[in-house]
Amino acid sequence: MKIFNKTIHLERALPWILIVCGSIGLICALIIMTEKITLMQNPNYVPSCNLNPTISCGSVMKSEQAHAFGFPNPFIGMVGFPVVITTGVVLLAGVQKLKRWYWLGLQAGTVFGALFIHWLFFQSVYRIHALCPYCMAVWLMTMTLFWYVTLYNIQTGVIQLRGRLQQAGYFARRHHLDIAGVWVLVIAGLILHHFWYYYGQFFHL
Repeated sequence: MKIFNKTIHLERALPWILIVCGSIGLICALIIMTEKITLMQNPNYVPSCNLNPTISCGSVMKSEQAHAFGFPNPFIGMVGFPVVITTGVVLLAGVQKLKRWYWLGLQAGTVFGALFIHWLFFQSVYRIHALCPYCMAVWLMTMTLFWYVTLYNIQTGVIQLRGRLQQAGYFARRHHLDIAGVWVLVIAGLILHHFWYYYGQFFHL
């Protein structure tokens, strides 16, 4: 069954995507910030998400990358995700005629978010050599928001494509789940490959 084809009404799904992803992202950002404050107050505190040598929030929180812009990274989510949630609620309430500049602003925000979380992914895996499960949840929510806001803007003409790009846009809309799935699997594969020295032992028991 084709879940997403040229006749899908993305306007019905997008409000829920915004609300659910925004809510999960905000909750995770608040948890990270709470853990961060506690760790700042007590350097000996062990965060609840320190599970093993590779899943170690404390290592991530203590890194320079955790303050990429001079303040704790969770502040970005604490500001951005409420905007996403509010947009979803407004759309769910039946307000469909938001200004084009608003959608372009939301698009710019999700593009920034997608670029930022991929930078954080690289830093966490290849520089810090540790992962934070709450951060990874934020990564997944941000990727989802970027993907479906982009598809919605293409579908509604906020982002206008021409020629081959228009065909690419149609393909993306029709195979949105396939593309998103491959995207997530690539990231998961890179994580598993890098940390295979630790997780590989469990496959040989």
